[in-house]
Amino acid sequence: MRLAIATDAWFPQVNGVVRTLAATVAELDRRGYETELVTPQRFLTVPMPGYSSIRLAMAPRFGLRRMLDAYEPDIVHISTEGPIGWSARGWCLSRGVPFTTAFHTRFPEYASVRTGISAERFWPIMRRFHAPSRAVLVATESLAGELAGRGIAHSCRWSRGIDHWLFRAGGELHPALEDLPRPILLNVGRVAPEKNLEAFLDASVAGTKVVVGDGPTLDDMRQRYPQAVFLGALSGEMLAAAYRSADCFVFPSRTDTFGLVVIEALASGVPVAAYPVTGPIDILGPDGRGVDGDLSSPAGVLDEDLTRAIEKALTLDRKAAAALGARFTWEAATDQFLGAVENAAGQSEAAQKLEPA
Repeated sequence: MRLAIATDAWFPQVNGVVRTLAATVAELDRRGYETELVTPQRFLTVPMPGYSSIRLAMAPRFGLRRMLDAYEPDIVHISTEGPIGWSARGWCLSRGVPFTTAFHTRFPEYASVRTGISAERFWPIMRRFHAPSRAVLVATESLAGELAGRGIAHSCRWSRGIDHWLFRAGGELHPALEDLPRPILLNVGRVAPEKNLEAFLDASVAGTKVVVGDGPTLDDMRQRYPQAVFLGALSGEMLAAAYRSADCFVFPSRTDTFGLVVIEALASGVPVAAYPVTGPIDILGPDGRGVDGDLSSPAGVLDEDLTRAIEKALTLDRKAAAALGARFTWEAATDQFLGAVENAAGQSEAAQKLEPA
């Protein structure tokens, strides 16, 4: 199977989409699959309005067509709804090549936060984009149900994993956090309006609030919350050490489709506090004991009162968090990805055989 992956999100961006794709491509390569990547690195790019650290491919249509014509994929996976994604969608439709898509990001809600326009205005665009896809890959069951209610019903599960060698409970602590007043409350992710960081930073709880990440509102947040510690972007061992140094991981986002940082924190032995929304509830389960409710003790707390969730999470056993985090692997996630893609490619072959000569 000759697989092409088209994405508007790629290095040097640091986000869940890029990390998911990079880990999946690495696992595919380990298994011997041939994969062609169509990313912004192969085009001239311009900064995304309002988010200059993200660069979008400029007029990628014709270059993308040349690339895919030369590669001749059996199937294309389209990861994002940006310029590259739309161009890849158009190529597939014009050439009769099957494709799958993914719903990584709540674009309508993100666009609404940034523009003030109702998210309902953007959902028809999402329906149109995903309608011809053979399968829409989603991280959670609750997101699949939500999309079905929006008219995007042909979804398949594609969960997430982590590097368990890197994100583990045992190891060195981050030197910048060792002497801070306890408890240490940590958030990791983009510092951007859609992440709802104010809910975390305004929470009336004791200890030190630490934010790891970069983004368009970082300078503003530093000025508004001088009592918090902003470490900027971290990666590798320094990121893992920051997780291990925390007493509670706080995830205030209401718009993420999964929350890769949540399972990284859990695998590091850090209990999680979050809202009971898509993403956290699909990882922790409603009572914090996993989606099957089979953990002996909770690994996190979900509550509409984030302060209460933090206070309760601080009392939890770190071993339970590590046990839940250990369940998420890239091997299992890639099995799901391949199942969806190979099934879509098989549907195309079957349809061709049924066509009259």
